[in-house]
Amino acid sequence: MLVHSRAGRWTAWTVFFVLFLPLFALPFLVVLAASFATHWSGALPSVPTLAHYREALHGDSLHALTTSLLTATGASVSALVLGGWAALAAERLPRRLRRVVDALFMLPLAVPSVVVGLCLLVAFSQPPFLLNGTAWIVVLAHTVLVTAFAHQSVGAALTRLDPAYEQSAASLGARPLYVLWRIRLPLLLPSLTAAAGLCFALSMGELSATVMLYPPGWVPLPVRIYSATSRGSLFEGAALAVVMMAATLAVLLGVSRIRNRAAHR
Repeated sequence: MLVHSRAGRWTAWTVFFVLFLPLFALPFLVVLAASFATHWSGALPSVPTLAHYREALHGDSLHALTTSLLTATGASVSALVLGGWAALAAERLPRRLRRVVDALFMLPLAVPSVVVGLCLLVAFSQPPFLLNGTAWIVVLAHTVLVTAFAHQSVGAALTRLDPAYEQSAASLGARPLYVLWRIRLPLLLPSLTAAAGLCFALSMGELSATVMLYPPGWVPLPVRIYSATSRGSLFEGAALAVVMMAATLAVLLGVSRIRNRAAHR
């Protein structure tokens, strides 16, 4: 911690807990408590039950969780490939043109995600690019929304790479493709895994564009949570939300382990 005095450290920790508990921890605890509740008419929930979790891990709810995991995996991998490739390609461009490329990738973040969903709905509802009504348009929408984070993460990592490794390999006769595969990508692996985890987490929670695009047979978990809460099934929606958070956290922990191993290599 940058605060060296004891009083300053206590003050910093106090401010942290005062802000963290009511703004972040308490809402999660309320959702967790509601996921076990049958009724909540007083200060605390009553009649605890596991029925909501049994429903969340079976049938349509389990299918929705699998759909979200597949969608987030496809979107994060696609975003990593597209964003990382664009960052590598834009590295050699002049500064002004590189800024244009960065602005194009950041454009989906400058507008509401529902606008992105509407644009994709209009663009891919007619042949020859007819994706409306398929799962591919949902994956495409998530890819468009998260690629900017992969592009920015890889681009920032490229600016920190020591060019001496690449220059040494080139001086020994290594071809550009070999340098990319054996030197640059291993050095970028911690940033690539961090970008993949961020893209996955953002895709798991995406709702606005998904509501406009999802077909009947491809219902992600956020849509099911929204449907449950909108019809008044708050406790069922809370259990689904906890399951989604747990699944996302498990994947992020796995990605973090890969990132740590890559950083120590």
